[in-house]
Amino acid sequence: MNQVKEAKKLLDEADAVLIGAAAGLSTAAGLDYAGQRFQQHFSDYIEKYGMTDMYSAGFYPFQTLEEKWAYWSRHVLLNRYGESLPLYQDLYNLVKDKEYFVMTTNVDGQFEKAGFDRERLFEIQGNYGEFQCSVPCHQEVYSNEEAIKKMVKASQNLKIPSELIPYCPRCQAPMNMHLRIDSTFVETTLWHQEQEALQKFVERYEDKKLVLLELGVGYNTPTIIKYPFERMTIYFPNVNLIRLNIEDKPKKGIITINQDIKEVLAAWKE
Repeated sequence: MNQVKEAKKLLDEADAVLIGAAAGLSTAAGLDYAGQRFQQHFSDYIEKYGMTDMYSAGFYPFQTLEEKWAYWSRHVLLNRYGESLPLYQDLYNLVKDKEYFVMTTNVDGQFEKAGFDRERLFEIQGNYGEFQCSVPCHQEVYSNEEAIKKMVKASQNLKIPSELIPYCPRCQAPMNMHLRIDSTFVETTLWHQEQEALQKFVERYEDKKLVLLELGVGYNTPTIIKYPFERMTIYFPNVNLIRLNIEDKPKKGIITINQDIKEVLAAWKE
């Protein structure tokens, strides 16, 4: 039995599935942060600022808030407020009739768009769809869809009008994206509830047939998903780890599939 079929058999027989997903999944789904997609949507930023990709552009030290939000509004509109991607829908169809939970470092909202239950989803690193206070003076976040779309519509010469700059409703400091970039990241009540729900899910199924489905997880932040998943396979004999990542090397006790995620999920549909 090849690894793709072996993995599918484990998924079919599992009591529960814990999905651990990172940037490689969204890249496979079509949200590529570099190459042709970046050049198509950000050619003016490449020309003016010398940007090379959307990931590094997120750390660009813009001189004004008008410039910062002109970039970020376009970035968020493109990567957060588009349509649900078919690959995520295929993934949902794979697990929707099972006990499942999702932990992800992705911030693009694709899991929720595809139909995954919000109460079974832990977005560890934040969400493009939210603002937070830059201080932060309080631990709350704010939906930004309307504000983002207004910024994009009003943007001229890679700047937004000053009146559209988002400020904290409490302390009037500038808002930031709700992304874990540094120690100012806001961990809301919902964030902690999601974390607790994940812990309870693992405790409930760690002694049963639990499959860990790791999708597109690299080594930028391996302590969040990759290493904890590996430890679980050591401590709990009934836990199996299926790892989909083109660059990962095989490891004993782990089903490592070095194929495009889209190809593997397509094979699992057959």
